[in-house]
Amino acid sequence: MKPTSGLTYRDAGVDIEAGNTLVDAIKPLAASTARSGAGGALGGFGGLFDLKAAGYKDPILVAATDGVGTKLKLATATGKHCTIGIDLVAMCVNDLIVQGAEPLFFLDYFATGKLQQGVAEAVIRGISEGCLQAGCALIGGETAEMPGHYSEGDYDLAGFTVGAMERDSVVDGTTIGDGDVILGLAASGIHSNGYSLVRKIVELKGLDYDSPAPFNPSITLGEALLTPTRIYVKSVLAALKLGTIKGLAHITGGGLPENLPRTLPDSISAKIDLGSWNKPPVFDWLRASAEIEDLEMLRTFNSGIGMVIVVAEENAKSLKLHLEEAGETVFTIGTTHAASGSSTVAFEDKW
Repeated sequence: MKPTSGLTYRDAGVDIEAGNTLVDAIKPLAASTARSGAGGALGGFGGLFDLKAAGYKDPILVAATDGVGTKLKLATATGKHCTIGIDLVAMCVNDLIVQGAEPLFFLDYFATGKLQQGVAEAVIRGISEGCLQAGCALIGGETAEMPGHYSEGDYDLAGFTVGAMERDSVVDGTTIGDGDVILGLAASGIHSNGYSLVRKIVELKGLDYDSPAPFNPSITLGEALLTPTRIYVKSVLAALKLGTIKGLAHITGGGLPENLPRTLPDSISAKIDLGSWNKPPVFDWLRASAEIEDLEMLRTFNSGIGMVIVVAEENAKSLKLHLEEAGETVFTIGTTHAASGSSTVAFEDKW
C-alpha cells in the first residue's frame, strides 16, 4: 500500500508494532509453561487444550477469574513489576484447588494507556513463573493499549484459569461434621488483599517505599509489601490424593470470618484460636500503626493463613505431616462444631 500522510492508529496513541514485538518476546515464556494437553501457538485466536491428553476420563471443569487489586499501585510506585504476575496466577489457581480441581491453563488480560515494553514483559514473565509454580500452561491472553483511559504508567491485570477434576473427586465440604480439625497453611505475607488500607497506612505514616521496612529492615518497604502470593497448588493436590480432606478455603478478601464458612455445611460452625499460629510481622505493624481492631484485621487481611483445610481428627496428624513434607508450614488453628442456623466463625483468644 502507498504511504499516506493521514492520521494513523499510532498518532492516536496505539502502537500495533509494539504489541507485535511484545507477543514475540513472550512466546518463549509461554512455551516454558507447556504441559500435557496444551496445544497451539501463542498468538492464535484462541488457546487449545486436550482433556484426554491430560489424562482425564470423566472430568468436571472449574473456572476462576481474578485480579490483584491495588497491589498494582505498589508495583508502579516502586518500578518493580516482576512478581505481580505471580500474584495474578495465585489468586486464580488457589481458588480452583479448594474444589479439588487441578489448574490446566491460564490466560491473562493486560491493559495500559501506552505499552511500555520492559514493564509488560516483566509482568508476563511473572505470570509464566506463577504458571510454572501451579503446573498450568499459559496458552494465551490479551494486551490492550487504551490511550486516555489509564494514567501514564498505570496498567490493569486480570487472569482467567480453567481446571478439571474427575467427577467423583469434587471437594464440596458436605462431609464436614462435628469435631473435625481445621488446619491453616501459612501465608507468605499480605498476598493480594487489603492493599487499599495498606497504602493508606503508608501514606499516613509518611513512609517511602524505598526506605527500610519497619518490620524487616533488611529489605525495603516496597519489596516487603510486594512479596508474592503463595501458590498452594502442588502441595494441596498431592494431599488431596490421600482422600482425607473434607473441605478447603482460600483465605482472600473477607479473611477467615467470610471465607471459612464458604466450605462449611449448614449447621456446622468453626472455632479458631487466634494464638495458634505465627503471624508475619507485617500484620502486627499494620495493626499497631493504625490501631486496627481485631475483627477489622481478620476480615481485611488473611492474617497469616492463606489456605484452610478441614479434616477428621483421626487424619489430622498424618495430613499435617504430609503437607509439611511438601514444603508447607502448617498450624492446627481450630475445630468445627454442630450449631443451629448458618455457619459462623468464632475466635478465641485475642490478636
